[in-house]
Amino acid sequence: MPKAERQKLKLLYLAEWLRRDTDEEHVLTAAEMIRRLEALGISAERKSVYDDIRALTEYGMDIVSGCGPKGGYRLVHREFELPELKLLVDAVQSSKFLSERKSRALIRKLESLTSRWEAQRLQRQVYAVGRVKSANESVYYSIDTIHTAISQDRQIAFRYFEWTMDKKARYRRGGIPYERSPYALVWDDENYYLIAYDHTASPPGIRHYRVDRMENLRVLEAPRAGKALLGEMDMAQYVQRTFGMFGGEQQNVELRFASRLAGVVLDRFGKETILLPHGEDSFRVHVQAVVSPQFMGWLSGFGPDAQLLGPPGAVRDYVAFCRAALAQYEEPRGV
Repeated sequence: MPKAERQKLKLLYLAEWLRRDTDEEHVLTAAEMIRRLEALGISAERKSVYDDIRALTEYGMDIVSGCGPKGGYRLVHREFELPELKLLVDAVQSSKFLSERKSRALIRKLESLTSRWEAQRLQRQVYAVGRVKSANESVYYSIDTIHTAISQDRQIAFRYFEWTMDKKARYRRGGIPYERSPYALVWDDENYYLIAYDHTASPPGIRHYRVDRMENLRVLEAPRAGKALLGEMDMAQYVQRTFGMFGGEQQNVELRFASRLAGVVLDRFGKETILLPHGEDSFRVHVQAVVSPQFMGWLSGFGPDAQLLGPPGAVRDYVAFCRAALAQYEEPRGV
């Protein structure tokens, strides 16, 4: 490369070194910058380096100079602060829907957003011992494809599988692709779920799919169906009422809880939930919930401190659910 053209790269190299090699504790002196530039075949004088630093500062880089033992230049502000990057690294590291390989790749990219010195501190962050990670490498790109389909108001097609006892993937419907209208992605219980409209069912309705179990996903030309049902739906409220993303009939249920569980109820159903006194040490609530086996399992986990009061049909289903679970532990007659 001609000498004049290499001079044009000088600002880029200086900006890269300041981002990578400096922070509150580490600086680069003008002499060190000149030495590095000369090693790359770029001649530089101290005055030209001062001019370049001034230009980078005017561009928006927060560069400060120090005097004494810490004399030199350092970049003191970046797009992400170190505590913010730590949170992002923790989220990536502990996410079940990301494979180990994709987690490592994303963390390396996050490390590039700070100095190499502070990147070492990111490597010491949370390690979720025994965390089960997804084996589906395509999840990362499936999420992007779903977002694309939603933004373009298009249906999607995909194959959906489940795991067998011998740890092999078995495609549902014999591998025949599903065609669905995507409306939202939800991160629930450390998994990504697609909320979609199934126009092929009888009757049509809302369905949920784990994204890490979707393969061969593609965007179709057909416009999304189900807009009358899902187009104006408050997805935040819908997810709040759905337990473990298990489908079922949404009902207005009445529940009783011990007073000590007020925080649990407000965390689950929202701070706007009205708690009605019920006896000396309990309260009642009326909430919308999808009465699924997952909901019943959640409720039974509180034992006698929680009770489903209505509607009658839901109470009958819940009693049957509890009896079926208890029957597994009853001794056979004649023993």
